[in-house]
Amino acid sequence: MDFRDSPEEAAFRARLQAWLAENAKKFPTSGDEYWAKAGEWHQALHAAGFFGSTWPKAYGGQELPAVYDVIVDEELARAGAPARPSLGYLVIGLGRHGSEALRQRFLPGMINGTERWCQGFSEPGAGSDLASLTTTATLEGDHYVLHGHKIWTSYSDEADWCLVLARTDPAAPRHKGISGFIVSMHQPGIEQRPLPMMNGVTKEFGQVLFDGATVPVDQMVGAPGEGWKLAMTVVGHEREPSTLGFTARYGKTVRNLAATLDGPPSDELRWAAVQTEMLRLHVRRRLSEQLDEVSHGPDGSLDKLLMTWVEQSVGHACLASGGTRDPELLSTYLYSRAQSVMGGTSQIQKNIIAGRIIGLEV
Repeated sequence: MDFRDSPEEAAFRARLQAWLAENAKKFPTSGDEYWAKAGEWHQALHAAGFFGSTWPKAYGGQELPAVYDVIVDEELARAGAPARPSLGYLVIGLGRHGSEALRQRFLPGMINGTERWCQGFSEPGAGSDLASLTTTATLEGDHYVLHGHKIWTSYSDEADWCLVLARTDPAAPRHKGISGFIVSMHQPGIEQRPLPMMNGVTKEFGQVLFDGATVPVDQMVGAPGEGWKLAMTVVGHEREPSTLGFTARYGKTVRNLAATLDGPPSDELRWAAVQTEMLRLHVRRRLSEQLDEVSHGPDGSLDKLLMTWVEQSVGHACLASGGTRDPELLSTYLYSRAQSVMGGTSQIQKNIIAGRIIGLEV
């Protein structure tokens, strides 16, 4: 297959390279400093025409082929710029399951970055087994009242809105009594509890406690009891490496480690090089499938498992190269440990692959 840029793609890449040369260094790439300016970075990318490229024009996108997102990811990594904001799974979830009124109201701000979002799915007792969630939404007149506890909620303290899953019918089977809501984060009845991470970041994750927060009836996504369908769409796209945009960054980290060698590479670095190339080619295959409008269901679990293996291989290479002496390499290693938990644990992904792809009884 020919993965070289078309003339249009080459022109887009050149414009992006020129823009990054002037703007990339204005924005931090890691730590709390990154999170503090993440909203500005999002808005700057969109205003320049380099975010939301593949999404509908009606909501602020450009309706370009998926390859343009890959170009953006590659050039951001090459320039040492912050990553592309990871919102695709929320855009797709709301776009597929929300009413046109909800899409018109919320997708433009989500895509252009003027409204910040978080995702309220996981709970202390319901992470990978999401159907066990216990947060409730009780109908009272023209609104629902929320009570419950969410955890690992990225950017919750910066968010304007949260896509929340809550149980609206306690008597229904656990997968069928869940509904999705768009909840304002600026109201009484919401408590934020940041979760400091072992790599020193204090702003990325948090706990969110709902104690009487309300949401209008017309901000339910889909019909009552359809939250599980929404969740599967969101989680399925969250697990795809082609939409996460990290592949180019893994490869750049490996190349940077190799460039500092004074002697033969470690076994960890050799294996990380193999793994990153494997994922690069896998993502190219997924890109080709997207361009051919091939959709995936449980295959997202396979993608997530591959990405976990690669990120943790790169993390081990960082640790082998810098030990605990290099704070940046150590931080990369420490963060990689979370990959086998976030977005669904590796054990759950293996169960999904066994049961829904291979057809084994689990």
